[in-house]
Amino acid sequence: MSTPRVVAVAPGSAADRAGIEPGDELVELNGERPRDIIRYHLLVDEPEVAVAIDRAGHRLHVDVQKDVGESLGLEVHSALFDEVRTCDNHCEFCFIYQLPKGLRRSLYVKDDDYRLSFLYGNYTTLTRFTEADLERVVAERLSPLNVSIHATDPDVRSDMLRNRRGATSLRWLRALLDHGIDVHGQVVVCPGVNDVPVLDDTLAGVLDQYPELATLCVVPLGVSRFNHEARMRPHTMAEVRAVLESVHEWQQVFLGAIGRRLVFAADEYYLLAGEPFPEAEAYEGFPMHEDGIGMARTFEREFTGQTGEATSGRPGFFASVDGAPADGYRAPRLPAKLAASHTGSVPGAASFGGSGGTQATAIITGEYGAQVLAPLVAALGRDDVRVLPVRNEYFGGTTAVTGLLVGDDIARVMSTEPLGDRYLLPDVCLTRGRFLDETTPTDLPHPVEVIAADGVALRAALGV
Repeated sequence: MSTPRVVAVAPGSAADRAGIEPGDELVELNGERPRDIIRYHLLVDEPEVAVAIDRAGHRLHVDVQKDVGESLGLEVHSALFDEVRTCDNHCEFCFIYQLPKGLRRSLYVKDDDYRLSFLYGNYTTLTRFTEADLERVVAERLSPLNVSIHATDPDVRSDMLRNRRGATSLRWLRALLDHGIDVHGQVVVCPGVNDVPVLDDTLAGVLDQYPELATLCVVPLGVSRFNHEARMRPHTMAEVRAVLESVHEWQQVFLGAIGRRLVFAADEYYLLAGEPFPEAEAYEGFPMHEDGIGMARTFEREFTGQTGEATSGRPGFFASVDGAPADGYRAPRLPAKLAASHTGSVPGAASFGGSGGTQATAIITGEYGAQVLAPLVAALGRDDVRVLPVRNEYFGGTTAVTGLLVGDDIARVMSTEPLGDRYLLPDVCLTRGRFLDETTPTDLPHPVEVIAADGVALRAALGV
């Protein structure tokens, strides 16, 4: 078990006034060694905090005085100070098994930790959940959590997870709901395994056993070219339409039974089927926006000016926890120095190699993104703006989301594009300024301007 290490101290904060410095190890807080950022938050949420510090091998004791509700003003190195609870399932559909070698190490970590579900929106199968975990979740109100369901039939779920505990671990879902914990569920649909009619059985099981679920998203299996599982394959068109039909029918059943739709199909299903997206009202507030449910409809609303602010999904509790670092897909898109110093004309934008002016503009996006953007851009009636779709050859297979684009694929497409044009790159492709293949925007053949991946930012960038 490690100790939280201070990586940043806010100027003028309570910690700064007490003399705490970056690099300090927080050995104890009010006499306790915290195991994670959740416990850390509870310990520092007092007007007086006794801090035991290890500074370069020397033990120091600091008493921090602060106002009630005032942040301590620290950022620490990690959200968990003990070991991440790793996943002991062996799901055929796990995308981690479909990654190529040589990516950053953090991408290969399989976690099944309810704390990361609470902090960052990760999904847990509950196969490693315990009575002690339940007690803590309930006592500290660690809500909401995200749970991977996949199937309510015990045999099907156990088979999909390749873990016999998969047959019984949904008992913890029932316990969480019984104690008033908000839970968002997920079903990854694998053709020939848990699609229709198993999906119908699963949705019937949810209505019968877990009607208190906040939401349930139904998402298609993603298959990369590195997949080696014989059963895992892309959906056929008939299977795609069957899933959509099932979800739509069950939405009506849920509306009649509990007064809300509860289950939603991912945007990818509508794109694969070539069907229009549901109206905004059908998404009931977009509670699963970050899981790809209603993203296209919210982007349209933002881009067309129906809303003046970018739609955000559940922000993740870490956003309000003193000291918790952004991590995973919530990590900063741009390096901190650049993000803090850039003062371009487009809010949140950053230029690499120069951009701007009155030249023609190309919007870089993935194949799914191009399907959403094309009609919106066409409606502008401007011949100086075009959509530049990039096929993901790096991951291959069915990978078509913009967030998984890598620098090599973007460079391949840009290499045949005109010099001097303005190229807009959505920040969702980057983590701390790097693509998944560890290249950066400066490695691309033309200068790019990185903007937030929402309709409001694109509208501003195009001067609409």
